[in-house]
Amino acid sequence: MEPDLAAAYERCRALHRRHGRTYYLATRLLPAWKRPHVHALYGFTRHADEIVDRTDALPPADRARALRDWSDRFVAGLHGAPVDDPLLPAVLHTIRAFDLDPADFAAFLHSMAMDLEIAEYDDYADLLEYMEGSAAVIGTMMLPILDPADPVLAREPARQLGLAFQLTNFIRDIGEDLDRGRVYLPQRDLRAFGLTTADLRLAAQRGTASTAIRELVRFEIARAREHYAAAAPGVTMLAPTSQACIRAAYHLYGGILDEVERADHDVFARRATVPNRRRLLVAARCLLTPAGRPVAAPSAPPVPQAAG
Repeated sequence: MEPDLAAAYERCRALHRRHGRTYYLATRLLPAWKRPHVHALYGFTRHADEIVDRTDALPPADRARALRDWSDRFVAGLHGAPVDDPLLPAVLHTIRAFDLDPADFAAFLHSMAMDLEIAEYDDYADLLEYMEGSAAVIGTMMLPILDPADPVLAREPARQLGLAFQLTNFIRDIGEDLDRGRVYLPQRDLRAFGLTTADLRLAAQRGTASTAIRELVRFEIARAREHYAAAAPGVTMLAPTSQACIRAAYHLYGGILDEVERADHDVFARRATVPNRRRLLVAARCLLTPAGRPVAAPSAPPVPQAAG
């Protein structure tokens, strides 16, 4: 591997290890030759996210310009132009190695741009439009690396797993997103529980959730688990050597919701994290699970109609 390309892959791996602890641990269960490509995809999504979220001191217009400039360099690289960037060479190499669909990357960048313009979503259909680019396409980006027996059949479970992971993050990170001026939980859901964004801000300031907020969180967890249930059949569609990784990610991200429930659905008291001992036990169990064994999907009660 060329020195610049190796350095780009290492840059992506370092970003993944530092910022994506749960996913990074799951990726360790992949064959060694596949891991750098997963790191590259993570590096791409993480760097775009940092342009949007880690430069808060800059006005939105400047952040939009920075995202646009980086996106333009990426697109130029797709067309064969030399790329002067610390991580894009790894991303472009992975795209070519697995013939990944550039449309997935364009959709992701579009959702990142939405974060600079849209602070809240009225209903779940609106949020799903955002999540299509921010989460569902990450599942489809990953599929060629995970090598399913039937890529067409595996596509929808992969999309659903991306949505499940994203909604899990939104539930856990309500307070952090408020600090960034965003509310991802749909406003219609808030209204159904008699809440407003101001109520969420007050709870964040106090460090504790009201009864109504806890019920809202309970509702959103049920919705997330519907996505997990829809994603579960996809794990056994993957190549046997890929199943342990995605099985572990499935259970570890789902474990975040378990921790929220253990805290009585109070996402403001502390950040829900899966304890390290449990993380390692889950990873070991998934590594020892025979390929082809169905994933036990979480119970997913129907989403109440009152919240739309």
